[in-house]
Amino acid sequence: MLKKIFFALFIRPIVLLVAGVHVKNRENIPLKGPCIIVANHNSHLDTMILMSLFPLSCINQVRPVAAADYFLKNKFFSWFSREVIGIIPIKRKPKKSEGHPLLEVQNALKNKEIIILFPEGSRGEPEEMANFKSGISHLVKDFPDVPVVPIYIYGAGKSLPKGEALFVPFIIDVTISKPIYYDNESNQEFATRLEMEIRKLQ
Repeated sequence: MLKKIFFALFIRPIVLLVAGVHVKNRENIPLKGPCIIVANHNSHLDTMILMSLFPLSCINQVRPVAAADYFLKNKFFSWFSREVIGIIPIKRKPKKSEGHPLLEVQNALKNKEIIILFPEGSRGEPEEMANFKSGISHLVKDFPDVPVVPIYIYGAGKSLPKGEALFVPFIIDVTISKPIYYDNESNQEFATRLEMEIRKLQ
């Protein structure tokens, strides 16, 4: 309930009205999971933009994957990130003794939730896309029947660049591709194909 209220009263008005988000091919957005949403990453706005694409009726099922060292750095931020945003925290440098680094993500897909991933690994320079890391391939190999929806976001890096706290209204374009699936590729082959699908949306 708290998550729905937060998105209804704060995030959706800011993202969809103030930022002026323009969405192309909205019909490609899944309304139920399991599903993996993948996008380029230039701003903290990216997660809010992607989550705002979903109706409030299913917002509780949308779970962004986020860096544990950043989003769990203090008690309040940790509570807010987990309970209000609903993140799945992962460690950037996991230890083998801590178990499978994607276990919570795997469990979310088994629970038919919608996962948001940024394969670049971290926020890049405004409107520049880095090469995708192959980590996502380890996940899709275990869930080959789960659709992966590529999305390209343009403008968020100018509205709220990395390292900046001041939001600047700027037209943001979101283009949503049809889903793709894992096809017995190597880790790098799938990561490269996924990256190319998003680059084609530019």
